[in-house]
Amino acid sequence: MSTTGKVIRCRAAIVWKPGGSFSIEEVEVAPPKAKEVRIKMVATALCGTEMKMLKDKNLQHQHYPIIMGHEGAGIVESVGEGVSTVKAGDKVIALFLPQCGECTSCLNSADNLCIKFKQGETHLMSDGTSRFTCKGKPVYHFGNTSTFSEYTVMNEISVTKIDAAAPLEKVFLVSCGFSTGYGGAINTAKVTPGSTCAVFGLGGVGLSVIMGCKAAGATRIIAVDTNKDKFEKAKEVGATECINPQDYEKPIQEVLFDLTGDGVDFSFEVIGNPETVAAALASCHESHGVCVIIGLIIGVQLNISGHLFFSGRSLKGSVYGGWKGRDGASKLVSDYMAKKINLDALITHTLNLDKINEAVELMKTGKWQVTYTIFMSKYLGPREMVCGGGEAMEGKSWLEKPHTIN
Repeated sequence: MSTTGKVIRCRAAIVWKPGGSFSIEEVEVAPPKAKEVRIKMVATALCGTEMKMLKDKNLQHQHYPIIMGHEGAGIVESVGEGVSTVKAGDKVIALFLPQCGECTSCLNSADNLCIKFKQGETHLMSDGTSRFTCKGKPVYHFGNTSTFSEYTVMNEISVTKIDAAAPLEKVFLVSCGFSTGYGGAINTAKVTPGSTCAVFGLGGVGLSVIMGCKAAGATRIIAVDTNKDKFEKAKEVGATECINPQDYEKPIQEVLFDLTGDGVDFSFEVIGNPETVAAALASCHESHGVCVIIGLIIGVQLNISGHLFFSGRSLKGSVYGGWKGRDGASKLVSDYMAKKINLDALITHTLNLDKINEAVELMKTGKWQVTYTIFMSKYLGPREMVCGGGEAMEGKSWLEKPHTIN
């Protein structure tokens, strides 16, 4: 029976208040309005961003209740008036970073931060309303996507059509994690052949950075993490060596200088820890080193010695790995189908949707590396949610000893 134009009832993971946990609830998902798309989610991920939102008071807001989730893939159930790039039945990638194709960033080949990205800050659709309700109350959207619902509604510009043969349970990783890390090396840092790289943080995004460095031709890729259990996977995807800062008396930047002689050519902070950003920058070669911040850092000030910039070092930010949302996701899925990139290595664990809070706890302990979730709608078959881990060095301080970063 067709659901087009009708309200759909399905399950979603809702956070009702700041600091709360996920609650599995039945929600109502309204039909899409003009330029909107309603999607049956097939695969999604519990990313480090959600982990930070759940625990970090600097990131908490007053938009509750809310359906989180910003990394996923699914099948178009129906489209609103004026939608021309996708149709019912298409496989699509959900994008927290839209691509409107009209703003100055979209029209600039070197930019990717579409102006419509800020729409996500309202936690509502473009008309200022929500498409979700639960127990008679409106529920806020998240990250232009809200993938922790069996059905969701997104703007057309936050959705891109992909190959009908693409396995959604694999390619959904280009929605955020893989693209962010891989592109951070390829597009933002522009890693060069024969270079030396250091990657701070070995969650799913950090592993993707390593893969990008390897693809770019780096000859030495040093993986840095306080959890040695992650070293095997890091080497599997391309790290040439792994080190734990807690094994040394010296600050990690001094260790890296000792290992390399004059610092690394490229460093990547993939944790979102201000102290680690300073250490990563200080690890760079003083004449030409490039440090890229990939980990989410919001609501805090960086404390970096100005002396580090009396040199040729540079510090760069990166969003979605520098890819334009729709174009980048489509390209990466095509590359996966052509066996140019390997997403399979990033998928490690599975859990049901009902176990999402258990997934949160496992991520806190660092017991798994890659975030991976699948759930099927009750309308189209059995429901299942698959989660993996991704939080790098959760709760760990890189400077447990009184080190000074110069």
